[in-house]
Amino acid sequence: MVLLGQSAAELKAWVEAQGQPGYRGQQLHQWLYQKGARSLQEITVFPKQWRDALANVEIGRSQVRYRHDAQDGTVKLLLTLADGETIETVGIPTGDRLTVCVSSQVGCPMACDFCATGKGGYRRNLASHEIIDQVLTIQSEMGRRVSHVVFMGMGEPLLNLKAVLQAVTCLNRDIGIGQRHITISTVGIPQQIQRLAEYRLQITLAVSLHAPNQALREQLIPSAKHYPLNQLIADCRAYVQQTGRRVTFEYTVLAEVNDRPQHAEELAQLLRGFQSHVNLIPYNPIAEAAYQRPSAQRLRHFLSQLQALGVTASIRRSRGLDRQAACGQLRQAQLSA
Repeated sequence: MVLLGQSAAELKAWVEAQGQPGYRGQQLHQWLYQKGARSLQEITVFPKQWRDALANVEIGRSQVRYRHDAQDGTVKLLLTLADGETIETVGIPTGDRLTVCVSSQVGCPMACDFCATGKGGYRRNLASHEIIDQVLTIQSEMGRRVSHVVFMGMGEPLLNLKAVLQAVTCLNRDIGIGQRHITISTVGIPQQIQRLAEYRLQITLAVSLHAPNQALREQLIPSAKHYPLNQLIADCRAYVQQTGRRVTFEYTVLAEVNDRPQHAEELAQLLRGFQSHVNLIPYNPIAEAAYQRPSAQRLRHFLSQLQALGVTASIRRSRGLDRQAACGQLRQAQLSA
């Protein structure tokens, strides 16, 4: 059993099964989630003889393989997992907030045409403890409490829904991060948005839209051919009705590709009468794709067009742009080094 991800009650039952008093379960819980213990040897309140006997028990922590500090304070980590696979996670400080962008898979099977992670292929799903570990590692590396978590790193969260939901439960219950401060992002997987709605969580659902029509979306996101845009939007509307939570649409702006006046008009028509918000994300160029980042002026003009058409939208400020900014770039660079 991996200890990370277990509740206080589960940890109490585990220590009692080891012949220890139940209160050691609460001590273990505190050292795992508040103190960030990486091994049972660190838990000095435990008797040394018992710690030695537990030398082979796995907590479930990763190792930091590489750290990149951007000029704006953003920290990107490359983490090595127990089986040698690597993932990225990012800490983004803004004022009194610290947001962690977590990965949910090693690589990604969605193969979006503009994405460095998608270009790198897919290896496997992450276990829930491997997701939780990312938050604790950023917390330790940056020396401050994490306040927000976004599932916007490597992978498609709704293809690993069980582990993602287990991680959300632990982040909320054991680490104390409010559900309203957790965002799950998806390209859109048939039936999975409906499944997520059934849990009636208070998280934010962010849908990676990137195009206002089916043809362009299929060009950018190959998997879109299996999930027609009209059906995706209908499922999002049903999600709002079932959960009472607004849906955010992520729209990576690619210069001259999806930021023309007709695209603004199509997007406004698509989202009319819908409790939603559009995040415009200026593209971070990668060597493997020819798409370009829009100029600041062009981006502002596209925003003003959307707003004039009644679309609630804003531009997401890019962070960590000085080097290897796009998701997946750091991993690719280090693995090929």
